[in-house]
Amino acid sequence: MKITEIRAMTDEELLNAIEDQKESLYNLRFQKAVGQIEDLTAPRRTQRTISRLMTVLRERQLAAQAAKKGG
Repeated sequence: MKITEIRAMTDEELLNAIEDQKESLYNLRFQKAVGQIEDLTAPRRTQRTISRLMTVLRERQLAAQAAKKGG
């Protein structure tokens, strides 16, 4: 998922995407533990996507706080 796609999402879509990615990460870690995973880099890519989603969400929270204090 590219950052431009993430920034185009609404806050609700971001929260839903974070939950989906966390579930996916859980499943990937389980597959890795059992030895069924084919793409060993998938958990790392999923974690990075979660981080990107959370970063954009936090940026929006900070921007809203700044607008509230400055306005």
